Amino acid sequence: MAATSMAAALAASLPAPQAASVPAAPTYEAIPASMSKAVDIEAEIPLTCVQIDGLVVTKILKHSREASSTTAHGLLLGLDLDGTLEISNSFPLPNHAGDDDDKTSKSIARYQASMLRSLKEVQADDSVVGFYQATTLGAFFNQSLIDSQAIHQDRLRHGGVVIVHDLSQTAQGNAYFRAFRLTNAFLDAYKKANFSTTSLISHRLTFSTILEEIPLKIRTNALLSSFLGTLAEPSPSSVQNAPPESATTSAITPSFSNLDLGTAGLARNLEQIIESIDAYRTEEGNLAYLGRQIGREKARAEAYISKRKEENAARIAQGLAPLPEEDVQRLFKIPAEPSRLESTLLLGQVDAFAKSLEGSASTGLVKMYAAKASSGI
Repeated sequence: MAATSMAAALAASLPAPQAASVPAAPTYEAIPASMSKAVDIEAEIPLTCVQIDGLVVTKILKHSREASSTTAHGLLLGLDLDGTLEISNSFPLPNHAGDDDDKTSKSIARYQASMLRSLKEVQADDSVVGFYQATTLGAFFNQSLIDSQAIHQDRLRHGGVVIVHDLSQTAQGNAYFRAFRLTNAFLDAYKKANFSTTSLISHRLTFSTILEEIPLKIRTNALLSSFLGTLAEPSPSSVQNAPPESATTSAITPSFSNLDLGTAGLARNLEQIIESIDAYRTEEGNLAYLGRQIGREKARAEAYISKRKEENAARIAQGLAPLPEEDVQRLFKIPAEPSRLESTLLLGQVDAFAKSLEGSASTGLVKMYAAKASSGI
C-alpha cells in the first residue's frame, strides 16, 4: 500500500493535537498519592520499556501468516504506566493494494473509527499506543513506516511505538519482535521537510540514527503458561500395544525446522541485497543529475552578478548612475537541493539485509559442519 494512503488514514483516525491555551482549573478528582507516580498524566516519565501481552503476539503472528507478502499491519492498544508502555490488544488494518489513495485513506479511517468505537462499547482497551508492521529479512526502512510513525509521535501522548515482526525469522522458529520510535533529531528534520546534505550533517543523521530501539518484553499470564505447559507435556497413546516411538503423544507436533540448512533463504537474501544496491545506485544517479543542474544554474547566476558588477564599476568610473541590481532568484530558477531521505533509507535496507545474511550464513555454516561431523565424512 502506498505511503500516503496509510499515513493519511492514521492522521484521520488519531486525535488531533490540542492548541496551546491557558490551563483551566482541574475538575477531575485528585489522584491518590499511591498512584500519582504511576499514572503519568502529563507524560513526564520517559518511556523505558514496552510490554506486550502474549495474546497480542499470537494475533500479530496469525495476521502476518494469513496476509499476503509483508502487507500485514495494524494498530496497538494499551496504556502507559510508570515509563512502561503496556500493549494489551491489537487489531489488523485492511490492505487495499492498487486502489485509489484517497478512497483507501477514507476506507481505512472509517474502519479504524468503527473498531475503536466497538471496543469502547464493550469496555475494552481503545487507546491507540502505536502500530505493528510485518517485514522480511529485517528490512523495515521505508517511507510508509516513517510517515506513519511520525504521525503517531505527533498525535499520541507518549509518541507511540512501532512493533516490527520479521516473517523470515518466524519461519525459522524464532519469534522476532522489536520496538522502535523515531529519534528527536530525525523528527526535527522531518517537520522542517529538510533532508539536504547540510541538514543531515547538522542533525547528525544516518540510517542508524533515524530510529531508536526500546527494550521489549512479552508478558504471559498464569493461565496461558499453564495451557502451553499442558500442550507440551506428552500423554500416553490411546493405541494398545503401540511401539515405543509412538507410545506417547503430544498436542504440539515435533518441528524439525532448526535442522534446515537454510540455503533457499540465503539465495533470497542475496537477491534482496542486490536489488537494494541497484535501487541505491539509481537514486544516487538521480541526485547527481539534479546536483549538476543546480551547479549549472548557480554558475549562470554568479556569472550574471559578476558581469553586472563590472558594468556598474565602469559606469561609476564614467560618472553614470549604476544599473539596478535585479533579483537573481527571479531571473534564474535555481532548484532546491534534493532530499537525501530516500537514499538514506535505502542504505538502511542494505544494512538490514547484510546483517540478516550474516546471521543466516553463520548459523548455516554451524549446521553444515554439524551435519558433516555426524555423517562421518
